[in-house]
Amino acid sequence: MTISAKPALDPYPLSCYVAWAGNRNRDAILEVFKQKFPQKGNVLELASGSGMHIHHFAPHFQNLNFQPSDFDQGVFENIQSLTQQTNAKNVEPPINLDLTQPSTWLSLNNKKFDVIFCINLFQVAPISIADEVANCAAHHLRERGYLYIYGPFKVNGKNTTPSNEEFDKTLLSSGVPEWGLKDVTDINNAAYEYNLELKEKLICQQIILFLFMDLDKVSIIFETHSWNLATRVQLRRLEWASS
Repeated sequence: MTISAKPALDPYPLSCYVAWAGNRNRDAILEVFKQKFPQKGNVLELASGSGMHIHHFAPHFQNLNFQPSDFDQGVFENIQSLTQQTNAKNVEPPINLDLTQPSTWLSLNNKKFDVIFCINLFQVAPISIADEVANCAAHHLRERGYLYIYGPFKVNGKNTTPSNEEFDKTLLSSGVPEWGLKDVTDINNAAYEYNLELKEKLICQQIILFLFMDLDKVSIIFETHSWNLATRVQLRRLEWASS
């Protein structure tokens, strides 16, 4: 689904708004993934929603096996339809995985993943989701695996761009208590609880993309770069802002 005009805010995974937002960021994320993903292995997407991202990425990594997941089984038909439409041979059928219910992780059968990623989840979820993502990653990342978290975040309690500030106000005006931009400190605190260490971040289309590298099931590296939109290929290192 290609939508040019910005629709009204609607976090439902199959909404026009989510399709619009996903189409805006997917290529920039893909360019980062091309540089960071392993040559082969297994990839788990948390909160896959419509499946638009995983099906956009999968054709570029034929030696990786992609596993979509979501707590809402109502989106599974759409995910499976995309798999058929794109003839994706490296995308598995979706599984039910509710981050707030660790018992549902049993659907993974203790499988380990080289990469786990989630996109645009935190701003429409309670802050506790940070702990749940970190917990799931700690259990299911393979040694030297990666966790990627993409979305708009505050840094030291402040919005980093005018567009993020406007988006935060829109979320807060919805009246849903859990909605709103979370702070990178929240991610850091959750990671610490599960022995994951944040080191760096990526800026991708003015949105933060967290990269955690699982070295030994105790230490996680978090890298920071700035995405240059003019060239779309150049990365430069940023210093981590400290409070």
